[in-house]
Amino acid sequence: MADSKASNFEFQVKQGEPTLVPPAEETEKGFYFLSNLDQITAIPVRTVYCYKSDSRGNEDAATVIKDALSKILVPYYPMAGRLCISAEGKLIVDCTGEGAVFVEAEANCEIEQLGDLTKPDPSILGKLVYVVPNASSILEMPLMVVQVTKFKNGGFTVGLSMNHCMKDGLCAMEFVNAWSETARGLDLKIPPFLDRTILKARNPPKIEFPHHEFAEIEDISNTKKLYEEEHMLYKSFSFDAHKLALLKKKAMEDGVLEKCTSFEALSAFVWRARSEALRMHPDQQTKLLFTVDGRSRFNPPIPEGYFGNAIMLTNSLCKAGELLNNPLSFTVGLVRKAIDMVTDSYMRSSIDFFEERRVRPSLTATLVISTWARLSFHTTDFGWGQPLCSGPVTLPEKEVVLFLSQGGGKKNIDVLLGLPASAMEIFEHLMHF
Repeated sequence: MADSKASNFEFQVKQGEPTLVPPAEETEKGFYFLSNLDQITAIPVRTVYCYKSDSRGNEDAATVIKDALSKILVPYYPMAGRLCISAEGKLIVDCTGEGAVFVEAEANCEIEQLGDLTKPDPSILGKLVYVVPNASSILEMPLMVVQVTKFKNGGFTVGLSMNHCMKDGLCAMEFVNAWSETARGLDLKIPPFLDRTILKARNPPKIEFPHHEFAEIEDISNTKKLYEEEHMLYKSFSFDAHKLALLKKKAMEDGVLEKCTSFEALSAFVWRARSEALRMHPDQQTKLLFTVDGRSRFNPPIPEGYFGNAIMLTNSLCKAGELLNNPLSFTVGLVRKAIDMVTDSYMRSSIDFFEERRVRPSLTATLVISTWARLSFHTTDFGWGQPLCSGPVTLPEKEVVLFLSQGGGKKNIDVLLGLPASAMEIFEHLMHF
């Protein structure tokens, strides 16, 4: 895509009136159970897919995508319902069959004029995803909102807002790719496994492990003030195969580690760099949070096509001074320990912990790494070929760092994050090694 700095126009999008797209056939009604793993992740996630084909215009894009949506909402019928609160005080889906909200829109430019859409940019990308007016809580937001925006000269975007409580990243991509295949006239490969009660809390709950992911940390570094007083900058840093290899070599150079994965090395490197960039006090407890796919780690394993969140939040706690004064291998060891901690027993204990405490993870002095590198954004083809680019509209929280794959067979990982301006300057310097 072209450089957005060269664009001297004001990007405008004219949105049409929203309509509802119900399932194409009658579906099951009633209440649909959400597990505790779903309860923890109840936030809207907004993504955009950009398309332009040399052989096909955008005239029928909205119609094709809308018709396919109504068809895919038959097997995935809970997505056509609405969130409400159960008698137990937890989120549950009322399968009303109302449908997803759908909006057609038109942009005042060609799609190439948007610039670099590979990093979150709410000011531009936010116009490509419809936001329901006056919906201040997740209970007032539909589970799924779709906006198809046509650009001049044949390009278009598909902007999605879907509540994370309905599915994790892997499940979301299964759903979106099944939807796009339906648009191309293909049959559903793997029907969704809808029974989420397989991840129900035990009765009585049995908490067998400490769950520091929920721990409150005192902000002795006063980073809260830094975020409040300084302008936020969002930047993307690319780690190609060569740079990842150098990072792994650096993690193993002291002989403590015999092997190291790209995720372990990159997570450790970013955790250290961010702690340094935020000028954390040496005695500041800092927490790393990231998710591990629990599908194969549960016993028995989660069934293929599971519809819901099957990822488990794991954690590591350490003082900032320890992170920065020890070699990279030390931090990699912390990351590896957090991964190895995720067993069936630990995951069941975490589910039971939430059942008893009903608390969400504290994010003070915390880095949350969300790994989208395994998600097949670049394969979503509604009939116009693979997207020119795709990705998130914004970061869900200021503490979140995204790891994104560049797709197309490349093994590069883009690290996307936002930091206060002075911290970003330090972080950017630390990325050069």
